[in-house]
Amino acid sequence: MKLSTRSRYGTRMMLDLAQHYDEGPVQIGDISKREDISVKYLEQLIIPLKKACLIESVRGPKGGHMLAKPPGEITVGEIVSVLEGGINLTTCIENPDVCDKTNSCLARGVWEEATKAMYDKLNASTLAKMIEEDEGGRRCIQKK
Repeated sequence: MKLSTRSRYGTRMMLDLAQHYDEGPVQIGDISKREDISVKYLEQLIIPLKKACLIESVRGPKGGHMLAKPPGEITVGEIVSVLEGGINLTTCIENPDVCDKTNSCLARGVWEEATKAMYDKLNASTLAKMIEEDEGGRRCIQKK
Protein backbone atom coordinates (compact mmCIF):
# COMPACT_ATOMS: atom_id res chain seq x y z
CA MET A 1 0.00 0.00 0.00
CA LYS A 2 1.13 3.50 -0.83
CA LEU A 3 -0.17 6.81 0.45
CA SER A 4 -1.16 9.20 -2.31
CA THR A 5 0.74 12.34 -3.12
CA ARG A 6 -2.24 14.22 -1.64
CA SER A 7 -1.58 12.73 1.80
CA ARG A 8 2.18 13.10 1.64
CA TYR A 9 2.11 16.70 0.42
CA GLY A 10 -0.84 17.57 2.65
CA THR A 11 1.06 16.34 5.69
CA ARG A 12 4.11 18.34 4.65
CA MET A 13 1.97 21.46 4.27
CA MET A 14 0.37 20.90 7.68
CA LEU A 15 3.80 20.40 9.27
CA ASP A 16 4.95 23.67 7.70
CA LEU A 17 1.91 25.44 9.16
CA ALA A 18 2.66 23.81 12.52
CA GLN A 19 6.26 25.05 12.46
CA HIS A 20 4.93 28.60 11.95
CA TYR A 21 1.93 28.21 14.25
CA ASP A 22 2.80 31.12 16.55
CA GLU A 23 3.55 33.50 13.67
CA GLY A 24 -0.01 34.00 12.45
CA PRO A 25 -1.28 33.33 8.92
CA VAL A 26 1.21 31.85 6.46
CA GLN A 27 1.01 32.67 2.78
CA ILE A 28 0.67 29.73 0.44
CA GLY A 29 3.54 31.00 -1.71
CA ASP A 30 5.88 30.74 1.27
CA ILE A 31 4.82 27.15 1.95
CA SER A 32 5.27 26.39 -1.75
CA LYS A 33 8.86 27.65 -1.73
CA ARG A 34 9.85 25.91 1.51
CA GLU A 35 8.24 22.58 0.61
CA ASP A 36 8.85 22.67 -3.15
CA ILE A 37 5.18 21.99 -3.90
CA SER A 38 3.30 24.03 -6.48
CA VAL A 39 0.88 26.71 -5.27
CA LYS A 40 -1.88 25.20 -7.42
CA TYR A 41 -1.47 21.80 -5.76
CA LEU A 42 -1.45 23.31 -2.26
CA GLU A 43 -4.61 25.28 -3.07
CA GLN A 44 -6.35 22.00 -3.92
CA LEU A 45 -5.22 20.42 -0.64
CA ILE A 46 -6.39 23.36 1.47
CA ILE A 47 -10.02 22.98 0.39
CA PRO A 48 -10.79 19.63 2.09
CA LEU A 49 -8.60 20.50 5.08
CA LYS A 50 -10.60 23.71 5.60
CA LYS A 51 -13.89 21.78 5.32
CA ALA A 52 -12.59 19.39 7.97
CA CYS A 53 -11.80 22.39 10.24
CA LEU A 54 -8.06 21.65 10.30
CA ILE A 55 -7.06 24.89 8.52
CA GLU A 56 -8.39 28.44 8.79
CA SER A 57 -7.84 31.15 6.21
CA VAL A 58 -7.46 34.88 6.73
CA ARG A 59 -8.04 37.36 3.91
CA GLY A 60 -6.16 40.57 3.30
CA PRO A 61 -2.58 41.76 2.86
CA LYS A 62 -1.43 40.01 6.06
CA GLY A 63 -3.63 37.02 5.31
CA GLY A 64 -2.83 33.43 4.65
CA HIS A 65 -3.55 30.07 6.21
CA MET A 66 -3.03 28.65 9.68
CA LEU A 67 -3.90 25.60 11.70
CA ALA A 68 -7.39 25.70 13.18
CA LYS A 69 -6.13 24.03 16.38
CA PRO A 70 -2.77 23.62 18.10
CA PRO A 71 -0.25 21.25 16.44
CA GLY A 72 -0.51 18.88 19.40
CA GLU A 73 -4.21 18.37 18.66
CA ILE A 74 -3.91 17.45 14.97
CA THR A 75 -2.90 13.91 14.06
CA VAL A 76 -1.53 12.55 10.82
CA GLY A 77 -4.49 10.16 10.92
CA GLU A 78 -6.89 13.09 10.63
CA ILE A 79 -4.98 14.58 7.71
CA VAL A 80 -4.70 11.29 5.82
CA SER A 81 -8.33 10.41 6.48
CA VAL A 82 -9.48 13.74 5.05
CA LEU A 83 -7.22 13.61 2.00
CA GLU A 84 -7.67 9.90 1.25
CA GLY A 85 -11.38 9.75 2.07
CA GLY A 86 -10.68 7.29 4.89
CA ILE A 87 -7.78 5.02 5.78
CA ASN A 88 -9.11 1.49 5.40
CA LEU A 89 -6.89 -0.91 3.47
CA THR A 90 -9.86 -2.58 1.79
CA THR A 91 -13.37 -1.39 0.97
CA CYS A 92 -14.97 -4.27 2.89
CA ILE A 93 -13.52 -3.07 6.21
CA GLU A 94 -15.50 0.17 6.06
CA ASN A 95 -18.53 -1.31 4.31
CA PRO A 96 -18.93 -5.11 4.71
CA ASP A 97 -21.98 -5.09 2.40
CA VAL A 98 -19.80 -4.52 -0.69
CA CYS A 99 -18.55 -8.11 -0.61
CA ASP A 100 -20.69 -11.22 -0.51
CA LYS A 101 -17.78 -13.13 1.11
CA THR A 102 -17.45 -10.85 4.15
CA ASN A 103 -18.67 -13.51 6.60
CA SER A 104 -16.54 -16.32 5.12
CA CYS A 105 -13.42 -14.43 3.99
CA LEU A 106 -10.28 -15.89 5.54
CA ALA A 107 -8.23 -12.76 4.77
CA ARG A 108 -10.64 -10.20 6.25
CA GLY A 109 -9.23 -10.53 9.77
CA VAL A 110 -5.73 -9.66 8.55
CA TRP A 111 -7.06 -6.62 6.66
CA GLU A 112 -8.91 -5.47 9.80
CA GLU A 113 -5.83 -5.87 12.01
CA ALA A 114 -3.55 -4.14 9.52
CA THR A 115 -6.01 -1.26 9.13
CA LYS A 116 -6.26 -0.88 12.91
CA ALA A 117 -2.46 -0.92 13.32
CA MET A 118 -2.05 1.75 10.64
CA TYR A 119 -4.89 3.83 12.11
CA ASP A 120 -3.40 3.58 15.62
CA LYS A 121 0.05 4.70 14.42
CA LEU A 122 -1.23 7.60 12.33
CA ASN A 123 -3.47 8.81 15.15
CA ALA A 124 -0.65 8.58 17.68
CA SER A 125 1.46 10.96 15.59
CA THR A 126 0.58 14.61 16.14
CA LEU A 127 2.11 17.45 14.17
CA ALA A 128 3.79 18.73 17.35
CA LYS A 129 5.30 15.32 18.08
CA MET A 130 6.62 15.01 14.52
CA ILE A 131 8.25 18.43 14.66
CA GLU A 132 9.83 17.67 18.02
CA GLU A 133 11.28 14.31 17.11
CA ASP A 134 11.65 12.33 13.90
CA GLU A 135 11.37 8.52 13.48
CA GLY A 136 15.00 7.93 14.40
CA GLY A 137 14.68 9.83 17.66
CA ARG A 138 16.87 12.70 16.51
CA ARG A 139 15.82 16.20 17.35
CA CYS A 140 14.70 18.30 14.41
CA ILE A 141 16.09 21.78 13.99
CA GLN A 142 13.22 24.20 14.50
CA LYS A 143 13.10 27.69 13.05
CA LYS A 144 12.77 30.35 15.69
